[in-house]
Amino acid sequence: MLRPTFLLAALTVALPAYAGNDLDALRAELREMKAAYESRIQALEARLQQTEAQNAAAAALADTVVHQAAEATPAGNRLNPDISLILQGRYSHLDDVEHRAITGFLPAGHGHGASRGFSLDHTELVMSASIDPYFRGYFNLALLDEEVEIEEAWFQTTGLGNGFSLKGGRFLSGLGYQNEQHPHAWDFADNSLMYRALFGEAYGNDGVQLKWVAPTELFMEFGAEAGRGANFPGTDRNKNGAGSHVLFGHVGGDVGASNSWRAGLSYLTTKASSRDGELEDLDGVEAESLFSGRSKAWVADFVWKWAPNGNAAEQNFKFATEYFRRTESGTLACDDLDPLDPSRCSGGSTGDYQSTQSGFYAQGVYQFMPRWRTGYRYDRLDPGTVDFGLNSVNLPVTDYAPTRHSLMLDYSPSEFSRLRLQYSKDKSMEGVRENQWFVQVIHSLGAHGAHTF
Repeated sequence: MLRPTFLLAALTVALPAYAGNDLDALRAELREMKAAYESRIQALEARLQQTEAQNAAAAALADTVVHQAAEATPAGNRLNPDISLILQGRYSHLDDVEHRAITGFLPAGHGHGASRGFSLDHTELVMSASIDPYFRGYFNLALLDEEVEIEEAWFQTTGLGNGFSLKGGRFLSGLGYQNEQHPHAWDFADNSLMYRALFGEAYGNDGVQLKWVAPTELFMEFGAEAGRGANFPGTDRNKNGAGSHVLFGHVGGDVGASNSWRAGLSYLTTKASSRDGELEDLDGVEAESLFSGRSKAWVADFVWKWAPNGNAAEQNFKFATEYFRRTESGTLACDDLDPLDPSRCSGGSTGDYQSTQSGFYAQGVYQFMPRWRTGYRYDRLDPGTVDFGLNSVNLPVTDYAPTRHSLMLDYSPSEFSRLRLQYSKDKSMEGVRENQWFVQVIHSLGAHGAHTF
C-alpha cells in the first residue's frame, strides 16, 4: 500500500506548474491526509496486537484447564478399554451317544463339546486397550455354565520397530490358520475334526511369541513361540524352561483387485507326562490310558478370498484348507476304570507307543447376497500307523478313516449378530452314522475388533 509520503512526493513532481498559494494549499491538504492515514494504521496495529494477546491468553487458559482435568482424572479412566460380550446360544439335535470320541485317535484335551437340545453355547467377555505408547493388552474370559476359564490374557509391544513384535502371557498360538480364531468367528457351528483331534479345540499356551513381518510388497510373516506346554497334546510340568516350542511362517498377497491369498507352514513340538485319556479295549470295556513322551505336529494351511473389486459387502467367497501330520513316541500305560468291570488292562500295563497320523479339512463359504452366506466343509482323518507295543494284546488298532460332511446357511441382520443353520453327516466314530442338526445364534455386545485374515 502506498503511504501518503509517497503520494505527496509524486504529486509534487507531477505538478511543477502549480505555484504560489495554490501549491501550498495542496501540500497542506496532503499533509493532513498523511497524518490521518498514519493515525488509522497505528490504531489498526494496536488492535491487532491486542487481539493476538487475548488469543494467547485464552489458549494458555484452555491448556491449563485440560492439564488440571487430566490430573484430577483417575489413571484408569484415561484409556478406557474396548469391552465386548459375545453371547452364543445353540440347539443341537444329536444321537444319544454315551462316549463321543474320534476313532483311531487318542482322546484330546478339553473341548467345547455339543450338548443335546438347547444350551448356552459359548460366552466370552473381551477387553482390550492400548496400555501406553509401547504396549497394548488383551483379555478374553470364557464362560461355560459352571466353568470360568481365562482363554487369553496377554500384552504385546507396539513400538519395537522394523516389523518386530513381542507378545507375552496366555495366548492362542499363531500356528495354522484357524487356531487363533475364537468360536464366534468360526464359519461353522462346530470345529473341524482336525482341530478336535490335534488340540481338542485350539492350541493355547502360557509363554512368549516373537513375530516379524518383512517390509516387502509380498506379505511375509515369521514367528517363534516358547511356552509352558500345559495344553494338549502336552501336559503341565513343574520345571524351569519351556515345555513346548512353535515355529510358523506365512506368505500372501493380492491377485488383481478381486483376489487375495495366504499360505503357511507351522511346526509344534511338546512333551507329555501321564497324559490321560479313555480307550476301549478289545472287549469294548473302557480303560484309562496314560501317555508319556514327545508329540510333534506339522500344519500346512492355505486360504483364498474373492470379492468383486475388493468390495466384500455385496458378494464374497472364501476357501480354506489345512493339513496336519503328527508323530508321537513314548510309553502308554493302561488300567481299568471300574474294578467291578475289569478291562484287559486290569492291574495296569505299560508298553512302548508310537504313532504317525494325519488329516485335513477343506471348506468354502460364499456370501451370495448381502447378509446371507452358505458353506460346505469336508473333514477326513487318517489313523495312520499306531503301535501299542506290549499293549497290542489289550488295545485295538484300526484302519478306519473318520469323515464328515457339513452344510451351513447363516443370516447376519447386522455386523453384531448372526443366525445359523447347519447339517452334518458325521462318520467320525466307527459304526456310527449320525445326522447332526445345529441352530446357532451369535450376538456381539459392545466394541469388537476386526478379525484376522
